Amino acid sequence: MQRPYSNPALNTIYHQLFCDEWALYKTDPATPAEFPWSVLLSDTEDQDALTSLANDSSNPSRVRLLAARRLAAAGKPISGNELLGVIIEVGMDTGLDTLAAFKDGSARYINHAEKIIIWDSGTRESNAIIEDLIQVSKSVVAQIGPWTDARLPAPGPGTLRLNFLVTDGLYFGEGPFNVLQQDAMGGPVIQAALALLQYLTSVNENRDAEN
Repeated sequence: MQRPYSNPALNTIYHQLFCDEWALYKTDPATPAEFPWSVLLSDTEDQDALTSLANDSSNPSRVRLLAARRLAAAGKPISGNELLGVIIEVGMDTGLDTLAAFKDGSARYINHAEKIIIWDSGTRESNAIIEDLIQVSKSVVAQIGPWTDARLPAPGPGTLRLNFLVTDGLYFGEGPFNVLQQDAMGGPVIQAALALLQYLTSVNENRDAEN
């Protein structure tokens, strides 16, 4: 497993975001033991139950993605290509910035200084920002295809990568930040991601001040 962060716990969280290594959840003591995780992490694959989890829009986005990925690995991919998450990675000289947002309104931010924001209790404002990010990302997904090889290592300094977690696979594009920011497809995604990052960091700073 690649280790873009010096903190092992952050590396686990980082890789879990992509929902393509179910074993990382299985070995994580923080993972619940009850349903739906009991189905997702079972040593035997209940394909009917996994299909139900993947297709049920009331489930958390990462639950749906994990179910879809397990089915695909078993040679039983679900139909359709629903976008359920967006992960933006920015390689810097001082480390890696990772911002992840999911259709269910949850988000994670790990910055290059290895500080993390965990966002699971959405607000009206954060939900609207994440919905905007999902919507502009759909335009990109519609114009590119899924990556069929193993997920690449985290981008190095100077490179920005836009990852789109779709039920039929991982889609992504990458390049220099200033180039993608001006790109017709990538620019709106970056702008929406920056709005989310600004909101999360602002709320987190206010919470720290209150404490």
